[in-house]
Amino acid sequence: MRWMRYGKRRNSMNATNKSLFIKWQHANLFKNAAVFLVGIFSIMVMLSHPVFAAPCFDNAKSAYHYLLTQEAAQSQARTQTRININRATEAELVALNGIGSSKAQAIILYREMFGGFKTVDELTKVKGIGAKTVEKNRQRLSVQD
Repeated sequence: MRWMRYGKRRNSMNATNKSLFIKWQHANLFKNAAVFLVGIFSIMVMLSHPVFAAPCFDNAKSAYHYLLTQEAAQSQARTQTRININRATEAELVALNGIGSSKAQAIILYREMFGGFKTVDELTKVKGIGAKTVEKNRQRLSVQD
């Protein structure tokens, strides 16, 4: 046998220490199982949300028709939303026709440097945005403080 310092043997455990160790292992096992079950439950709840739960179709034609109607509804919602150019975020500005990330950042920078816009037509003062872009988006643009 190998002896450690002070005369104690390595890996020696009395009955009390063994029972405490076993209880500790069981408690950790139950904690881990509980965390795992909560995680599985959370995923199930998230996936049952209507956004993730798409309906099943018996043929491809009805599935294609469903996708077209969903896309049309989303497109219509996007085009009907009015955007306040004095408070819009980059993500909201990018949703406009002809406005990409760099132009949206330019609008925000102009707004921060010179203050809010008084009219929609003032948007043409931003570099890279012309009268045609403003006209394409005029119905969706608003100016409010």
